[in-house]
Amino acid sequence: MRQLIGALLLVTVAFAQTSLPAEKQQVLWQKLASSIATVDHDLDGVLGVAVLDLTTGQKFLLHGDEVFPQASSIKIAVLAELYCQAQAGRLKLNDIYTVQASDLVPDSDIMGGLTPGVTKITLRDLATMMVAVSDNSATNVLIDRVGLKNVNARMDSLGLTHTRLRRKMMDVKAAAEGRENISTPRGMMTLLEDLYAGKVLNKEMTADFFKVLSTHKDSWIPRDLPDDLMVANKPGELEGVRNDSGVVFVRNCPYVLCVMTTYLRRERDGEEAISKISLAAYRMFDRLARASEYGRVVSPGNSNR
Repeated sequence: MRQLIGALLLVTVAFAQTSLPAEKQQVLWQKLASSIATVDHDLDGVLGVAVLDLTTGQKFLLHGDEVFPQASSIKIAVLAELYCQAQAGRLKLNDIYTVQASDLVPDSDIMGGLTPGVTKITLRDLATMMVAVSDNSATNVLIDRVGLKNVNARMDSLGLTHTRLRRKMMDVKAAAEGRENISTPRGMMTLLEDLYAGKVLNKEMTADFFKVLSTHKDSWIPRDLPDDLMVANKPGELEGVRNDSGVVFVRNCPYVLCVMTTYLRRERDGEEAISKISLAAYRMFDRLARASEYGRVVSPGNSNR
């Protein structure tokens, strides 16, 4: 109950800081907060959430500054650094990489099937593989190319000091030593917000960044959403951990959603929690996008008065 009250207070304070949303819209945000609190109560684990309206700046945070292991969601930061270096001319997205057997690690569904020493692919192809099927070998090649320290320096430059790439994929020894890839709900929300707003990349690079990030994938944010809705996200999973962070491009009302779970007794519960929160957020933003400031929705062909 204290967590719910705190969440509702956060929503109220955030509304007070902007004059745009009406009181009726505040009620919708409070209901979303209540829905998230119910998911939090029922989850046998720890939940962190960040929701941001990219149009008004209205946000909701639950354990927003708590550090969570990111698993493959950290690949958003790797992708951002790749595009930053391409924009700066330090590399080109169409630079060619020749597949090497020494680069292969487990959970590399595409790279593992390519011919070492023969197959040639571009860095952008590797990025697509990293996002679409979370190919770990492709990710590690990109980390080597852009530099692990450069990824973290980029996060520092954006003020994201708790977003850290500490190891390559499948480095079990590093993980056992506590070198986990980490971030916070607020941190990933801010990274995606800055990318969307063009604060990190120019217009052309921003568009291509989100095109790659929206490559179809099996993930939990879009699972129960309309099939034709663009969702640029990257899920992550480890034992006891399920995450998903991304931008949902609802027409006229795009938003950022970051949901992180850890200490899970059952990983499937974390997956379901993400999908439940995602659906609740979508239903609110879809209503806001289609309604007038008074809440009236006029659908095409509707003759009601």
